[in-house]
Amino acid sequence: MTPPSNVAYAVDDKPPAGVLILAGLQHVALMSMDLVYPVLLAQATGASPQIAAAMVSLTLVAMAVGTLMQVIGVGPVGSRFLCQPSTSVIYLVPSLLAAKLGGLPLVFGMTMAAGAAEVLLARALKHMRSLLPPEISGLVVLLIGVATGIVGLRSIFSAAGGHGDLQDLGIGFATILVMLVLNIWSRGMLRLLSVLIGMVAGYAMAVLTGRTSFGALDESALIALPQVSHLGWSFEPSLLIPFGVAAIAATLKVTGNVTTSQKANDNDWKRPDLQSISRGVLADGLATVVAGGVGASGLSSSTSAVGLAAATGVLSRRIGYAIAAMLLVLAFVPRLGMLFYLMPRAVAGAALVFSSTFIVVNGLEIITSRLLDARKTIVIGLALVLGLAVDIFPAFFQSLPAEMQTLFGTSMAFGTITALGLNAIFRIGVMKRTSLVLPVGPLDGDKLYDFMEVAGQRWGARRDVIERAQFNLAQSVETIIVGCAPQSPLQVDATFDEFNLEVRVSYLGAALALPEQRPSKAEIIASEEGERKLAGYMLRRYADRVTSTHKAGRSTVLFHFNH
Repeated sequence: MTPPSNVAYAVDDKPPAGVLILAGLQHVALMSMDLVYPVLLAQATGASPQIAAAMVSLTLVAMAVGTLMQVIGVGPVGSRFLCQPSTSVIYLVPSLLAAKLGGLPLVFGMTMAAGAAEVLLARALKHMRSLLPPEISGLVVLLIGVATGIVGLRSIFSAAGGHGDLQDLGIGFATILVMLVLNIWSRGMLRLLSVLIGMVAGYAMAVLTGRTSFGALDESALIALPQVSHLGWSFEPSLLIPFGVAAIAATLKVTGNVTTSQKANDNDWKRPDLQSISRGVLADGLATVVAGGVGASGLSSSTSAVGLAAATGVLSRRIGYAIAAMLLVLAFVPRLGMLFYLMPRAVAGAALVFSSTFIVVNGLEIITSRLLDARKTIVIGLALVLGLAVDIFPAFFQSLPAEMQTLFGTSMAFGTITALGLNAIFRIGVMKRTSLVLPVGPLDGDKLYDFMEVAGQRWGARRDVIERAQFNLAQSVETIIVGCAPQSPLQVDATFDEFNLEVRVSYLGAALALPEQRPSKAEIIASEEGERKLAGYMLRRYADRVTSTHKAGRSTVLFHFNH
């Protein structure tokens, strides 16, 4: 593993104490903005400010435990990368549904069930890759972003009484404006902490306009053990679907974060390490089980934390030790939780709206990282439209029976279920093998490129892999026609599964030379044979594995690409 030049401290490096502390503080400050989610859950159940503060404290404890599990890596648990968990919007919408049906005990019980489901998914991740392709992952992330933005907008407008209180609306959108300005036109810590600074500014505006006050802070102790009076667990089978969808979304999110961390630490990175990803998903699921067990909201790997590490170049997993220690210290400061409880709804909504924009774009980027044919376009488009229908026509879906609302009650659940179902159906009849016959004669390069492009779209293959295959196919066919004197049409066969792409070219004629060593300049200049050797050498470099065989007068060249 060779770290890129912009990395100051790679994953296994040991930073000095000063860097360890400052980097840890920066991560904790960034993660603290997510503490609005347990507060929203407490408010949804009408819980007291003290219980809300206790939920924040216990969430901090669960985050500390999850961070240690992720970065230490013991046995099959932990990716050993700095992709620690934080409270996640993934669990917000189903948790709000659980809070409405059965209060906090149902939230905690179903959170534990979702964590257990993620643990099971971690063990089966390799075998489920075909059922959870990246375009579905991107759709889930996109729906999470949309749902987050809608919750945020509802918070802003409900703070305004739902009918245009200009003062509350002004606080909400002024808070967003502060975040936008700092994120776009500032640098360094101001940019990294733009959301947190915006929330502080919004809080200040609310205090100055009399919309909130700090009076309740005097009722809480500065340092105390977290309360557990609200602790309890219950389960509701009808909620297994929305929480199961959340577990799938969390699995896909961790997969993306661990993959990003792998790439950030390795300049020669080519493809995800599924073993490391599986360990990361297992740690993430266990952290969510712990969160539900101690009376906190659901956790998932923090995408913003992974982005912060990549942006600063401080990728050492030892930063996780400092983060965990700081989170545990803050867990015994009840006033921190009370401060979040007192946060005006317009300010909390502004943070959700701003964060949702990045989640939406991340989802779009994941979707477009794959080639999409008509089938996959329909899967993504139809699932997105049907998912959004839940938020466009809420009255209709709220009128459905309770057991049906668990299926159609949230855009994330309905959209994801639709996408998974359509993907499974549309996989029927998709050929994983395609062929092309090329007559001996002038090369039609466009025909070869279109052949691989259409196949890649049908399979949903990675764009970069198809581009490499297009180059190898065109160059190999050209070299064969010019240098191997084929005596029959060239047979091109391409086969694909979720892990491998193979392109085979066979013909009657001499074998194509694929030297492992680059020919010298003298050899290249001296004869056409040297040029063919150079072409064969380049073909070997663009594929993960290349073989050239000759049997009974027929030659075959096989290009293998890891996917």
